[in-house]
Amino acid sequence: MPDDLLQPLREMLSEVLLRNPFWQKKLQGIDVATLQSPHDLDRLPFLFKPELVADQAAHPPYGSNLTDPRTRYTRVHGTSGTTGRPLRCLDTAESWQWVLSCWEQIYSLIGIRDDDVFAFPFSFGPFLGFWAAFEGAQKIGRMCLAGGGLSSEARLRMIEENSATVVCCTPTYALRLAEAAAAMGMDLANGPVRAIVVAGEPGGNVPAIRERIESAWDATVYDHWGMTEVGPLAVEPANDRGGLQMLAGKCLAEVIDPATGKSQTPGELGELVVTNLGRWGQPMIRYRTGDLVRERPGSPPLSPYLEGGVLGRTDDMFIVRGNNVFPTSVEAVLREFDDVVEYRMTLRHKREMPHLMIEVEPRPECDTIAALCERIHRRIKDRLNFQPEILAVGVGELPRFELKGRRFIREQS
Repeated sequence: MPDDLLQPLREMLSEVLLRNPFWQKKLQGIDVATLQSPHDLDRLPFLFKPELVADQAAHPPYGSNLTDPRTRYTRVHGTSGTTGRPLRCLDTAESWQWVLSCWEQIYSLIGIRDDDVFAFPFSFGPFLGFWAAFEGAQKIGRMCLAGGGLSSEARLRMIEENSATVVCCTPTYALRLAEAAAAMGMDLANGPVRAIVVAGEPGGNVPAIRERIESAWDATVYDHWGMTEVGPLAVEPANDRGGLQMLAGKCLAEVIDPATGKSQTPGELGELVVTNLGRWGQPMIRYRTGDLVRERPGSPPLSPYLEGGVLGRTDDMFIVRGNNVFPTSVEAVLREFDDVVEYRMTLRHKREMPHLMIEVEPRPECDTIAALCERIHRRIKDRLNFQPEILAVGVGELPRFELKGRRFIREQS
């Protein structure tokens, strides 16, 4: 093999195993020197988020996955806790510079220009993505506008008054800002924004969602993927649209069959597993992300291109009338209807059978609500092979989101 793809991993493990109690125990008996080819990764165990949460509960507050003394850590970030208890993620000064270097590569791949001005229209909470994208843009010398603590209307004025050309937010909030701009009479399509970098939830590579955002803003949407646990590790390159490229040299990425744990055939749906290579202070080795992706055949080993981006999550899939359904698939259909402003899905059981109810909030101008619900019902039936219940609600009844949308509710039976 001309390139030793596992050399960075061996270098990291040689240091980590000297003083990280978590990995000393988990990788006991592993001879690092024998990790020579991508196939050798199979000898390393998977890492699951519940393991890390349990470890932090047993060794509060930060757990035993710490390679350095606590005095060397300079940042603490946290996961959202949407699938369980929040996880605290620490960085040393060195590992934080590595995180920012990932964003440098991301910004290069999407063609950021010298004269770009960045707007970050969100509150800066504990999540890593906000801070890393902001400081990463600063590191490459760009003006950065922080929109924390502002209303959506104030953020839109900030973008317009400062001639921001790049906006970073979730797909949900890009649509929310477009809704707010329309209510204000602001013409986003003739505004200064030329690029929108979206992350935090699937959507950037869902055609109907992308088209709605790009149409409202007259700007190019670039999808991005990362997690507080592992860092910012994938982006949709400007010259290769329609998917996500894992960052070369920053991680080792695998796509596995979530049921068997074996490598998935390229082109088939599988779970993304990531080993980051620069956060030695709290490394994540073969981390099961829970994100479902499809590797493009012919991708470089351990640096795959993910066709269509993130396609769903292993814990979100549900079965209706024998059909495997992901909330993102339903959203992709709903976003094809311009008259749908917002929606919410609730999965419950009726007579022991799964039943999906979809509440849709039409535009105030929509005067054919019953016909709209019928068209949605028919299209979901034709496209996804099951019949949901469609219920129209009044204007403003459904919640709006600044961060990740909480539009899928699974009721306990």
